[in-house]
Amino acid sequence: MILLLRVDHRLLHGQVAFSWLRNLGADCILIANDETATDELKKTTMRLAKPQDIKLVIKTIAESVEALTQGATDKYKLFIVVGSVEDAKTIADSYPGITHINLGGAPPRPGAVNVSKAVYLQPCEMDILNELIARGIEVESRLLPRDRKIFFKGVGMS
Repeated sequence: MILLLRVDHRLLHGQVAFSWLRNLGADCILIANDETATDELKKTTMRLAKPQDIKLVIKTIAESVEALTQGATDKYKLFIVVGSVEDAKTIADSYPGITHINLGGAPPRPGAVNVSKAVYLQPCEMDILNELIARGIEVESRLLPRDRKIFFKGVGMS
């Protein structure tokens, strides 16, 4: 069962590894990220950041979609973390069980607008989120589970 799909350019770090996992009751983290899945140093860093009692799986986006659609992850209480809005859309497009996306971190970049604490979105990313919302997917931003949800509405957060 997928508990949450989170977009966070940092992928796995203290907020994710402890606050979110405990709050969600997840027993497995899926890091769906092409760069990390093909970089041994990054994979090692991710393994060191995870709590001992949590399973960590690191796959490319394509491998992640395959695992989700073929049911390989069904036995887990799954927390999926991707590095970009585009990757979140790819997973949501391929797996209809995604009903909620949390925006946790997107760095400042040229053309990006600050829409909430630690989230900067480019116009193309806002378009993607609007498309996902139109399909009935809730999009919100929170750094920590105890923070107030800030919902993405059209051109920004409210």
